[in-house]
Amino acid sequence: MSGTMTDAAAAAILEGRTSLGIELGSTRIKACLVLADDPATVLAVGSHEWENRFEHRVWTYALDDVWTGVQAAHAELVADAQRRHGVQLTTAGAIGVSAMMHGYLAFDESDELLVPFRTWRNTSTGRSSEVLSALLGVNIPLRWSIAHLYQAVLDDEPHVADAAFLTTLAGYVHWKLTGRRVLGVGDASGMFPIDAATGDYDASMLSKFDGLVEERAFGLKVAELLPEVLVAGQQAGELTADGAALLDPSGALSPGIPFCPPEGDAGTGMVATCSVAPRTGNVSAGTSIFAMVVLERPLAGIHHELDLVTTPAGDPVAMVHCNNGASELAAWVGMFSRFAEVTGGGHSSDEVFEALFREALDGDPDAGGLLAYNHLAGEPIAGLSEGRPLFVRTPDSSFTLANVMRAQLYGVFGTLSLGMRVLAGEGVELDRMFAHGGMFRTAGVAQRFLAGALDAPVAVGETASEGGAWGIAVLASYLSASDGLDLDGYLRERVFRGDDFNVVDPDPEDVPGFAAYLSRYHAGLEVERTAVRVL
Repeated sequence: MSGTMTDAAAAAILEGRTSLGIELGSTRIKACLVLADDPATVLAVGSHEWENRFEHRVWTYALDDVWTGVQAAHAELVADAQRRHGVQLTTAGAIGVSAMMHGYLAFDESDELLVPFRTWRNTSTGRSSEVLSALLGVNIPLRWSIAHLYQAVLDDEPHVADAAFLTTLAGYVHWKLTGRRVLGVGDASGMFPIDAATGDYDASMLSKFDGLVEERAFGLKVAELLPEVLVAGQQAGELTADGAALLDPSGALSPGIPFCPPEGDAGTGMVATCSVAPRTGNVSAGTSIFAMVVLERPLAGIHHELDLVTTPAGDPVAMVHCNNGASELAAWVGMFSRFAEVTGGGHSSDEVFEALFREALDGDPDAGGLLAYNHLAGEPIAGLSEGRPLFVRTPDSSFTLANVMRAQLYGVFGTLSLGMRVLAGEGVELDRMFAHGGMFRTAGVAQRFLAGALDAPVAVGETASEGGAWGIAVLASYLSASDGLDLDGYLRERVFRGDDFNVVDPDPEDVPGFAAYLSRYHAGLEVERTAVRVL
């Protein structure tokens, strides 16, 4: 960056002409500072690695770890701003918080957590999901907050009687920083169904739920437990003095900074890929993998593979959510990284990733008859209550490094493709699918294989690996810079204008090759189910 640009950036940081985005992902908490009037310009970043725990058969994160991680990511961002621009960050024009969608955080009247945070990864709500889907006439996925609440009612959990407030992880962090119990409509749509006409929780469904639980949980009114719903562009509170001290224990950060509505990672992924308009969609790949497709019209049927959620502006979206994404792939790469280390190769983890991804390009279109299942956790779309990662081959499979890596990459997209087939059966059409997440940093590999899996063009932008932290920073910028534009218009005209997306069309050999792989993948799920029963 030139001296003039550095001086301008330093002035923007000192004067608060910036937006700060914080996202709590599955494995990393990231912070991203951008210019408010040009959010494509990233000024500083910070991150902190963390990991979920499997305790008492529940996937969870400790709330102490939430704040340790948020503070560490913010501190690293502050240090990065100091290093790059020579100034200390003490304020910002706006702040936004994003996090993993869904899950269950229940608090009592004294704001005490009643049970450990139950994340999206848990699959213990099968009975609840089935009953609610039939009652409400829409698919209620296992991970939705309302499914967790009703399962707790069914299981006669004593904490239900003391519940005074339910929220998501993003809603929790936002509440502690601002004092406001609110949620962006995209994240709220993963708590309880949203009425497209009102942009709020569906009133008739709220009434049906209250009637359902009346005998088991007398007096429970679900609307009283849920956060207020806001849409992109609405102010959602300000940083309080207590919130400033919580975010920045050094005391340098000033209170009074406005906040945009807190959102889920699905919503920020749509923003980060400029895919909030009908006929656009995006795939986000991390610990989980999911596709968001903005709908032109309502779906004809109810499908357990599809969630009906919304964009941050409240427009209807079909979501294909898979609990298992790139973690198993990363474990395999980690094994090869260790091999490189013990043999004195001296290669970094990123170099090993790139080398193995490039090797996959030389694999057979169908991965040589190999199969890779990435199911570390249960996978509802595949009908699995628990995860069993497996690598399967037959005696006549072509067992080469290239095919092994192609099978692992295909495996990341396997369950997602089963759900996308359902969307195709509904006649949903896409002009282009956008992709983001760390696995797309190696240009032209995962992107190419995803294009073959979807049989549709896949676009990746320069912000592909920044993901939701940048996306929520953009939503924070939208608070003051929209100038009457709707969210889609703001993204196209103010954020992504002139931005060059790299677009890859499906390879003619990859499409039938992946189709053959997926056919074996679907048939081989019986092996997975057997593994769950016996291992």
